[in-house]
Amino acid sequence: MTAATDTGRTNDVTERERIWQRFAGDDWTCFDALPPELRQRLREHAYDAWAVNAWTAWRAERRRLGSVRAQRRLLRWLDECERLERAAFAESYRRRYQAALPHDAAQATVLRYEQRLG
Repeated sequence: MTAATDTGRTNDVTERERIWQRFAGDDWTCFDALPPELRQRLREHAYDAWAVNAWTAWRAERRRLGSVRAQRRLLRWLDECERLERAAFAESYRRRYQAALPHDAAQATVLRYEQRLG
């Protein structure tokens, strides 16, 4: 999760607050309530993936689709959110500095944990 300062601000300087709505709730409780595969993906997200939002989406999709399909859909949704967030941040950086975001210019990828087999 993002680190808050004494003034209540966070170190999150991305475009996230402009493009998403953050649901209120206990991030850690929601994170712990998610299946292991979703928790892993949240840990790997390029930004704080907002566990309350993920848990809210998980509950709604699980009721509609069942656990397995809901989990696959949520993993795709997290990937799409991350892609949109990175694109918005890169565009904001480009407007501000008239240059490509160094991470994108270097064609670097988001670091992920190693996939472990069975």
